[in-house]
Amino acid sequence: MLFPDYRPRRLRRNEALRRMVRETGLSVDDLILPLFTVSGKGIENPISSMPGHFQLSTDKLVNVAKNAYDLGIPAVMLFGIPDKKDALGTEAYSDKGVVQQAVKAIKNKIPDMIVITDVCLCQYTDHGHCGVINKKQIDNDATIELLAQIALSHVKAGSDMVAPSDMMDGRVAEIRNLLDEHDFSNIPIMSYAVKYCSSFYGPFRQAADSAPAFGDRRSYQMDPANSLEAIRESNMDVEEGADIIMVKPALPYLDIIYRVRQEIDLPVAAYNVSGEYAMIKAAEKMGWMDGTKAMMEMLMSIKRAGADMILTYFAMDAAKILIKK
Repeated sequence: MLFPDYRPRRLRRNEALRRMVRETGLSVDDLILPLFTVSGKGIENPISSMPGHFQLSTDKLVNVAKNAYDLGIPAVMLFGIPDKKDALGTEAYSDKGVVQQAVKAIKNKIPDMIVITDVCLCQYTDHGHCGVINKKQIDNDATIELLAQIALSHVKAGSDMVAPSDMMDGRVAEIRNLLDEHDFSNIPIMSYAVKYCSSFYGPFRQAADSAPAFGDRRSYQMDPANSLEAIRESNMDVEEGADIIMVKPALPYLDIIYRVRQEIDLPVAAYNVSGEYAMIKAAEKMGWMDGTKAMMEMLMSIKRAGADMILTYFAMDAAKILIKK
């Protein structure tokens, strides 16, 4: 088809025509809102690198979750910041832990909202790494036992889904087996199967107080140069019992989202991470771009790449736009 016989602009002439031929749709149903919770009451600590987001005590957290639910956002992802940290991150699997209490509060107030809990140790360890340290190395097999205990404690508190983000080998199977042993075979696992060692996590580490005290996470998070490895990691987690496969970050890895979507016959999630959020917010503040348009374009690109659901700090802003359509 060549000009002048074919004129693509015919179908771009007005918004109604553009809507009719639009190939990708973005819906509020696609969005998951990450939230940070701390102990106490009446606490709303602003996160300077993530304008509009806060470390929230349970009472404040429930209010934000309710506002999100009223906008049509179906799910939240919870991250906890404990009062005490130690080498084994014991607060992560305490029945009285900050996430466990937040889960109970949300499910009590908003029973139909899906509560997903991040399963990791980095926020809870005094060294900031995602696993048990043995001679300055991460002990993979000791770590996955603790991760399974964390997941079990979250589910006992009422979590609808657990999301291991540690990138330890074999953790999905360990979690699946323990949940099944305790009659929680109905609880799905959203695996951070493809989590790259990325500079885009910087604002999150401030928000969650989870920066490593020494070294980095390159020995367990993926090398940004690799793509075949993403498929191997995804297939491993599928075989171990994962129900949803996540790619993180989203924007620098749209090709990976696309490839995982083509290879994996399970729902695919993408995490539109803190650095991606912070970049747009900073550029908007400087007057360098229209933040709202950039947000929607970015979220659409993630959906177009193949993500079935998007974890994003823009969830509430995007939902307000989407529900007006």
